[in-house]
Amino acid sequence: MKGYKMPEDFLWGGATAANQCEGAWQEGGRGLANVDLIPYGKDRFPVALGKMRMLECDAEHKYPSHEAIDFYHHYREDIALFAEMGFKCYRMSIAWTRIFPNGDESEPNEEGLKFYDNVFDECIKHGIEPIVTLVHFDAPVHLIKEFGGWKNRKMISCFEKYARTVLTRYKDKVKYWLTFNEINMLLHLPFMGAGILFEEGENEEQVKYTAAHHELLASAVAVKIAHEVNSKMKVGCMLAAGQYYPYSCRPEDIWESISDDRKNYFFIDVQSRGEYPNFAKKELERKGIALPVLPGDKNILKDGTVDFISFSYYSSRVSAAQDTDAPRTGGNAIINGVKNPYLKASDWGWQIDPEGLRITLNVLYDRYQKPLFIVENGLGTNDKVEEDGSVNDDERIEYMKAHILEMEKAVEEDGVPLMGYTMWGPIDIVSASTGEMKKRYGFIRVNKNDDGTGDLVRSRKKSFDWYRKVIETNGEEL
Repeated sequence: MKGYKMPEDFLWGGATAANQCEGAWQEGGRGLANVDLIPYGKDRFPVALGKMRMLECDAEHKYPSHEAIDFYHHYREDIALFAEMGFKCYRMSIAWTRIFPNGDESEPNEEGLKFYDNVFDECIKHGIEPIVTLVHFDAPVHLIKEFGGWKNRKMISCFEKYARTVLTRYKDKVKYWLTFNEINMLLHLPFMGAGILFEEGENEEQVKYTAAHHELLASAVAVKIAHEVNSKMKVGCMLAAGQYYPYSCRPEDIWESISDDRKNYFFIDVQSRGEYPNFAKKELERKGIALPVLPGDKNILKDGTVDFISFSYYSSRVSAAQDTDAPRTGGNAIINGVKNPYLKASDWGWQIDPEGLRITLNVLYDRYQKPLFIVENGLGTNDKVEEDGSVNDDERIEYMKAHILEMEKAVEEDGVPLMGYTMWGPIDIVSASTGEMKKRYGFIRVNKNDDGTGDLVRSRKKSFDWYRKVIETNGEEL
């Protein structure tokens, strides 16, 4: 398939998260994080939602992320494979508890800092630009026990120390940073997104928006530190994106879609403009929610606006007014909506909408007028391993072809300034939504199964060479 040639400085690559790939959860001085406690199986969502209290691991549950694909010991091999595909960049995250195991130590853990020094050095050796997320859903369990996670303002000073430590340490190795991964997910999965456990009788909406205010302040603090540490650093926010379509042209359905979009834009509005939008102030007022704004908070938000907007895109969504006769399923495992009858779905029920990526890109740029960066987009599938060990993942190739083409149209035909594209899960990792290994995303297969078996051997899928060609031609050959 013929595509469009991207700008010469376009950053092609892939993206992972520490808690889904590193493993070694108790090595190198690493402390316990909320993401270590979210099990595989029926209790996964109750824990991630903050409805089921789990602050220790137990023998009744499985935790595939504890070993994951053991990137901690395989990073040189994995980065070499990324380089073989021609990656210009690699988006990854730092595990907060590798740097401050409890979150409130006076001094950082040097062994953890050294690990990321080694990872960044390996990337740089191969000509790969690291793009680093400060918080990819992880929060130290000690801080959750002490403070209640991000519902408590004391988290900000702990985060500030962590952010200052890594931004200073890696100031000459990492140019691009993201503050909080999919910050809007704290509304949908509060324990995973913000370390929140709800207590009996608590106003859950008040708690979530209190935590949101604290994370937004922390994000602004990190931006300011980064710019002070190295003026060449670029810092972005990160949104779990996907345009909401109205189920019909009924005005009620259209208004519902606008309202649903705003729940996500709320975060990015603050991070990119430095103030709360009027619609959010009115909505919170109607709900009786008072943000814990202290003197000086407004200045912090205003002084810490981001340089670019990054986002994940897996599917579009559909909204319908409550009185609309529409099937209330679809979307994805975490953000459910109304099923779109015009779209096919993946093996896990996520609806596939390549053109929705172009729509999302245009809407985000129209709204914010800042450079964009697609930092997650991919397809989880049940890969079939042939007798010779090969994986002919044509479904993944077709999915990516279609999405990359729409991305390229947004750049070349619509004029959207796009910094890069990092495909989600260039190597098989533990799924964030389901905790499985069998839901595979990668160009690189890892021999690891849900039951814990497998020797972790890496092998190239058919899509490996396909993506290598896409990067080699800068998007022209799909």
